[in-house]
Amino acid sequence: MPAYCKLVRDEIPQIIESSGRKCVYEVLDDQRYAAELYRKMNEELLEFAAAEGMPQAVEELADLLEVVRALADLRGIRMEEAERVREKKAAKRGGFTQRIFLVEAENDF
Repeated sequence: MPAYCKLVRDEIPQIIESSGRKCVYEVLDDQRYAAELYRKMNEELLEFAAAEGMPQAVEELADLLEVVRALADLRGIRMEEAERVREKKAAKRGGFTQRIFLVEAENDF
C-alpha cells in the first residue's frame, strides 16, 4: 500500500473502504491534530497559489477555508467572531484591495 501520512477529510477512509480497498488510519490527539492542520494549511495555500483557472482556484480556496474552519474550531474560535473582527479591522485600517506595498516608514504604525 502507498504511504500518505497526511491529514485527510473525515469521510476519506469510508470512501476508500466502500470501493473495496483497504486503508490504515489513526485519530490524532489535539497536539498532533493542530500540527497536521498547520501542515495542511500550507499544502492547501501552495495548491491555491499554483491553481490554473477559476474552477481549480475555487476548489483550492474552498479546501483552504475548510482547514481554517477546523483550526478555528480547535482553538475555540467562532467563525462569526473572526468575521466580525475582520470587518472591524477593515473599517479601521482598510483591506488589501489597493495593493499598497509599504517600503519605509518612520516609527511604528
